[in-house]
Amino acid sequence: MSVSGHRTRRAGAFDIRIVIAALFGVFGLVLTGMGLFGTSDADLEKADGININLWTGVGLLVAAALFALWTWLRPIIVDAEAAAGAGRD
Repeated sequence: MSVSGHRTRRAGAFDIRIVIAALFGVFGLVLTGMGLFGTSDADLEKADGININLWTGVGLLVAAALFALWTWLRPIIVDAEAAAGAGRD
């Protein structure tokens, strides 16, 4: 309970940032794996020597970590009383 008497709670798993972080994380793992284990010399030659899958996968993993960190540092606070009465009209 907060000082004003209103009950609050965190959005938790319903926070869209968690969903985005999970999607970025899964795609990042797939691309990083493809970059490490599925890249041929022909693929590298087409991309001018840059392992695009690997670098994109690492970038997505970093983005997923940043979204998760953002969620942890700045959680969305929901007023429990307002949320309970929101469905009743």
